[in-house]
Amino acid sequence: MKGIVFTEFLDLVEDKFGIEMVDKIISQSNLESEGIYTSIGTYKFSEMLQLLGNLNQNSGIPIDDLLLIYGEHFFSVIESSYRGLLSTYKDPIEMLSSIENHIHVEVRKIYPDAELPEFIVEDKTEDSLVMIYKSSRAMHHFGLGLMNKTFEHFNSTASILLEKIKEDGTEVKFVIKKNS
Repeated sequence: MKGIVFTEFLDLVEDKFGIEMVDKIISQSNLESEGIYTSIGTYKFSEMLQLLGNLNQNSGIPIDDLLLIYGEHFFSVIESSYRGLLSTYKDPIEMLSSIENHIHVEVRKIYPDAELPEFIVEDKTEDSLVMIYKSSRAMHHFGLGLMNKTFEHFNSTASILLEKIKEDGTEVKFVIKKNS
């Protein structure tokens, strides 16, 4: 997993819970990296699971909710770092439907070894989108947070229904309906 995902996660934890919580969840984890991350480094996903699990235990906030908040936070990184990419889109449905064939292509140019989830568009209209998310990491709520902020970025809203296809969350259907 790319280091930027770790550095931004720890920044979020510090912003929301304080530096003491960052120190606490790192010290409670058994991290090969010892909790020292660079944005361009690559680290094991198991480290993220430990950090999330310890934050969940210390805050009482469910992991899916933590991932949702983190996805919403991470969108600000995309806005500030990839403004040009976002400006190529005029509509949230258009942008979300291009994750696999455009956005992830661009991400791989910057991070060639990034392990990205797969998004398969099943159905698309002007105001709706049905996508299948597939990832062994089951971070679909992180994706949901990014989707929420995508609509906000375009001064729009939507109802986004998440249906687990596989109980472990490695395959999820997103049913998105743009509000009028």
